[in-house]
Amino acid sequence: MGLISILVFAAIIYVLASLRVLKQYERGVVFLLGRFEGVRGPGLTLIFMPFQQMTRVSLRTVTMQIPSQKIITKDNVSIDIAAVAYYHVTDPEKAVIAIENVYNAINQISQTTVRNVVGRFSLDQLLSDTAGINDQIKNVIDQHTEPWGTQVTAVEIKDITLPENMQRAMAKEAEAERERRAKIVAAEGEYQAAVKLGEAADLITQHPVALQLRTLQTMAEISVEKNSTIIFPAQFMSTVQEALAMLARDAAPK
Repeated sequence: MGLISILVFAAIIYVLASLRVLKQYERGVVFLLGRFEGVRGPGLTLIFMPFQQMTRVSLRTVTMQIPSQKIITKDNVSIDIAAVAYYHVTDPEKAVIAIENVYNAINQISQTTVRNVVGRFSLDQLLSDTAGINDQIKNVIDQHTEPWGTQVTAVEIKDITLPENMQRAMAKEAEAERERRAKIVAAEGEYQAAVKLGEAADLITQHPVALQLRTLQTMAEISVEKNSTIIFPAQFMSTVQEALAMLARDAAPK
């Protein structure tokens, strides 16, 4: 009885030690004597050591920082670019058997791909079409990682550092562009004002009384202020000139 009790106790301890719990986001890749046996789902499972071994694989999305690196663009501008990639495991069997370390492999291939893809674009294209370049980088990385049982869901360029001389040049360019727009707006305003003044002059020409009314209105506006401004309407000056001309004709010897 003593030997049987010991064996039963040992068997219970062995079964308890063989119990494994997999979380909802985990899968267990099981090997039997070194050969792939299958993938275990979440919940309670038994792994009979030392004949079986199990490797846990997480299916959650992993956020991977792509370190900043110097890249020369198509127009020979040296910039520093940092990015971030998001991926998750879709096939636990391939993620364990086909590759030794998925994270390091994707990290290295991401750095190389960022350099190669960004180097094919000029600085202006990089700044104006960042979303399209992100998609190209993601597609290239995803082609490499598909045999590893992983899928890259997104790659985002999060930081672009320009040289100081390039920053100054871009600031001058932006300032010149703003000045150009301001001058265009001012010129358009002058043009519209000139058109309206021309239309007003044509209207006054058709109605001479309107000029006198406008003169009286201007005099009323000026008289509101306490000043010593003297106004000579255009009609008054014409009358004075006509009177002087008449006197000159009368004084001329007949």
